[in-house]
Amino acid sequence: MSRKSRALPPSPFRRFNSSPEVIRLVVMMYIRFPLSLRNVEDLLYDRGIDICHETVRMWWNRFGPMFAGDIRRQRVSAMRGFRQWRWHLDEMYVKLNGEMVYLWRAVDHEGEILESFVTKTKDKAAAFTFMKKALKRHGSPVAITTDGLRSYGAAMRELGNEEMREVGRWANNRVENSHLSFRRRERAMLRFRQMKTLQKFASVHANVHNHFNLERHLVDRQTYKERRSAALAEWQILVS
Repeated sequence: MSRKSRALPPSPFRRFNSSPEVIRLVVMMYIRFPLSLRNVEDLLYDRGIDICHETVRMWWNRFGPMFAGDIRRQRVSAMRGFRQWRWHLDEMYVKLNGEMVYLWRAVDHEGEILESFVTKTKDKAAAFTFMKKALKRHGSPVAITTDGLRSYGAAMRELGNEEMREVGRWANNRVENSHLSFRRRERAMLRFRQMKTLQKFASVHANVHNHFNLERHLVDRQTYKERRSAALAEWQILVS
């Protein structure tokens, strides 16, 4: 008996007049660089691509999570077997219409953002939910570095991994520095207005940042150019 070939899933770009290459370019420009919607519109017009800034908004909302999910799955699959990870956890405040919320982030020893999670509080329940989500998706590290926030200790006692925790002065600089790229995007977007939008953008931005995190300051020019070309080539085949 001959096996029936499985039908390929329909292309997510099938209902759009613009090419997938243009859509990927628009999404990359808006998420990767500190540009506003209208900045992207003007830069694309200079390249001969005439689209409205609302189209930029619609495309990043629709395709950004898809691209980010593809990047995350590839990285998790490649790194799942490595257990020598050291995590750094921290929380940063973000204002939504004058109200303070907290963006929790987990960063590995290479500086790549593993998880982003938005909550209204930074108590034990919020820390527990954030850490449980990160551990389920990425596995367990050998050590977790945090600041002195007591919510981490309480959550880790409940999770049964309190012995992994490390707290020290300047020990968490890696995750503190990872906030800078998000702060630049936050200013360009004139802040956020809804928790749902903040959660979506933080997750998408983290994965795109990881994809183009080429460690430029650690390698020579030729190696950087090779890595940049490889990252751009991989970006062009996302969700293909």
